[in-house]
Amino acid sequence: MKFTLSWLKTHLQTEASLEEITDTLTQIGLELEGVENRGAALASFRIAHVIEAVQHPNADRLRVCKVDTGDGIVSVVCGAPNARTGMKAVFAAPGAFIPGTSVTLKVGEIRGVQSAGMLLSAREMGLGDDHSGIIELPSEAPIGVSYAGWAGLDDPVIEISVTPNRGDCFSVRGVARDLAAAGLGTLKPFAPAAIPPLFDGGPRWDIAFPEACPWILGRTIRGVKNSPSPKWLQDRLTFIGLRPINALVDITNFFTLDLGRPLHVFDVAKLSGDVLTLRRGAGETMRALNGKDYVVDREDCAICDAAGVQSIAGVIGGEATGCDESTTTVFVECALFDPIRIALTGRRHQIVSDARQRFERGIDPALMPDAIEAATALILELCGGEPSTVTAAGAEPAWRRDATMRFARIASFGGSNIPAAEAVASLERLGFALRRRDTDSVTVAVPSWRNDIAAPISLDQSPTLDPAKAAQAADGCAVVEAENDLIEEVLRLRGLDAVPAVSLPRESPVPAATLTPRQQRNALARRTLAAAGLMECVTFSFMARAEAEWFGSTPDALRLSNPIAADLDQLRPTPLATLALAAKRNAARGYSDVSLFEIGPAFATDAPDGQKLVAAGLRTGLTPRSWLVPQRPVDTMDAKGDLWAMLTAIGVPLEALQISADAPSFLHPGRSGLVRQGPKTVMGYFGEIHPRLLAALDLPGPMVVFELNLDAVADPKRRKKAAPDLPAFQPVRRDFAFLVDSAVAADSVMRAARGSERTLITAVSLFDLYEGDKLPEGKKSLAIEVTFQPRERTLTDAEIEAACQKVVAAVAKATGATLR
Repeated sequence: MKFTLSWLKTHLQTEASLEEITDTLTQIGLELEGVENRGAALASFRIAHVIEAVQHPNADRLRVCKVDTGDGIVSVVCGAPNARTGMKAVFAAPGAFIPGTSVTLKVGEIRGVQSAGMLLSAREMGLGDDHSGIIELPSEAPIGVSYAGWAGLDDPVIEISVTPNRGDCFSVRGVARDLAAAGLGTLKPFAPAAIPPLFDGGPRWDIAFPEACPWILGRTIRGVKNSPSPKWLQDRLTFIGLRPINALVDITNFFTLDLGRPLHVFDVAKLSGDVLTLRRGAGETMRALNGKDYVVDREDCAICDAAGVQSIAGVIGGEATGCDESTTTVFVECALFDPIRIALTGRRHQIVSDARQRFERGIDPALMPDAIEAATALILELCGGEPSTVTAAGAEPAWRRDATMRFARIASFGGSNIPAAEAVASLERLGFALRRRDTDSVTVAVPSWRNDIAAPISLDQSPTLDPAKAAQAADGCAVVEAENDLIEEVLRLRGLDAVPAVSLPRESPVPAATLTPRQQRNALARRTLAAAGLMECVTFSFMARAEAEWFGSTPDALRLSNPIAADLDQLRPTPLATLALAAKRNAARGYSDVSLFEIGPAFATDAPDGQKLVAAGLRTGLTPRSWLVPQRPVDTMDAKGDLWAMLTAIGVPLEALQISADAPSFLHPGRSGLVRQGPKTVMGYFGEIHPRLLAALDLPGPMVVFELNLDAVADPKRRKKAAPDLPAFQPVRRDFAFLVDSAVAADSVMRAARGSERTLITAVSLFDLYEGDKLPEGKKSLAIEVTFQPRERTLTDAEIEAACQKVVAAVAKATGATLR
């Protein structure tokens, strides 16, 4: 909501400063958005008189002007074609900042002639785009006076944010009423005199849709002359961002903002018949005043003449019956519309108008007779003419209602100790009429303009609720809500900044965790992968079915029947599919060495709810450059290392995992592995993308990938933290080198060694693999380190030797290995 300070003072008698007014607005709940003072940038510009304007001796298009600034006569070189002797113009002295060009003036010399200032155009002052010449002022403009003050440009524009319940404050008078109630002045009376009619006739109303329009007034005025509005009216509209059109239209816009009372005017000569009917739409098409066509359906309230729809009631008028300079007879509409229907119509047609903004919040129903008299008076003043009698249809709705407030609730609910007398006085200043009062409570009559106080409440009650209890709950809610409305009014007039801040009660001194253990684990996995140098991606879960088929099953159940694009018709079987395509796009743009990951859904019909949450990643090209090690192509062990780092971070014991060679078919069969925890639980996989897939999708290579099914990771058990188990005795480490068949996995050797002496062995690690011509064909050498950790006493040599023999025997039995 925007208005100027001078406009506000037409309703508010006050000596308060601009700062006091803006501070009070925020304190009483009308939050200040900003104050714009265009005159501040023009403060240094003065009205000047061009005494003489002669041709520049050294330039054909320049003129040398002698200018009387009020403080003396100066020489100004001007290039404007309209600079001439005797005119009044706007002068900027040296040192002034020119807002339109962002230049600070200095005394200069132009083609050998000194120029000590500047005569300004509208664009140079930031007042428009016109730079065809300097601004010409009337001959009576006073020399030496501030141009901004003389032209009324020093009137500040105030913008406030109005909450949806305060429809009354979408008017300048409503804002003035609140400020007066807050003690910042006196509200000026508004009681327009009745305009005596000079004839009977003109269009009349017929309401066929009373649910949308219960009451409507209208008046015909003939013999009007619809010319441009006077300067004061144009300035008020222009300052708040509206474009003046003509006097009749500007008057309706003025009352919409001044009183919060939308009006509309019809050109009677363009209407068909003498009846305007408010009815449901029937699919007609209407061209509105904004130049757009709208189809009016049966949920819309349309104003129609014999030719059809001429206006969407309460939202926007029609172009066909709009008023222009040819209008001589006008019909003024002043109506009351249902707020909900107006809001739904505006949303349905996506029309945002000042009228809709006010009607959908509720307007003052009692204001209508005064509003049409005030509009008639202004039309007669600006356009002339003769008014008819007021025609009406429907009746004023029953808006009168009471609300009761208990004084004790101001402190218990509002948190402020406000005396009862002060609370009652606050309500009376806001326009509430005192009905009755005792020591405990007060009952007041709600004014017509406060649609938000004690308003009817619609409860969404259970259909199984006992009707008597439902009615009791509804009645109690209506009483409580009305009381709370009054308490809010009392508190805000005291000042919202005076309401004490009260924290919500805490259920416990320590706040509850905001993330579940599973969410914390997922976040830890994300940080671990990012720390390993992978960049997180968020890709579409949709992709082309032909590409998705390479990465897994693509059942019809996971195919989109109405995709947003033809190549996004299938839910991905794994995020690796969309990550691989992202790597392809990067390679096409010169970034072939990328490391990407995503934590997101993979879709499969055998998964719970059709999807599972996975952490997937890939690396392509070469490893990062480093002074420590040379670059090399990424390999399977890089993907395994990323997967193992993530598993370690989220607390999965690596010794409980097994790796098998039955990885998904889109991975290289000899350079991949499937990770299980136990015989049935598949945790994930890692490996190199199959060369056939690289070629088919033109993917950059080499490309290694990994995936972890986060849903398969068991939730962490909540255990009490105990003191760390720190053995008192030194560990013993022994190295073993076994000769095994080439097909034997190193994991089998390590698992057998770990299981040979579970109470004594704490760690087994592989530190060497050798295959070469010094070994028998089909054989390889695996070297492992076994750590023995005694807990009761130091091991003797004999006990160590016995433990080593158990390791050798267990490995030999499990894998057929021999000790080298």
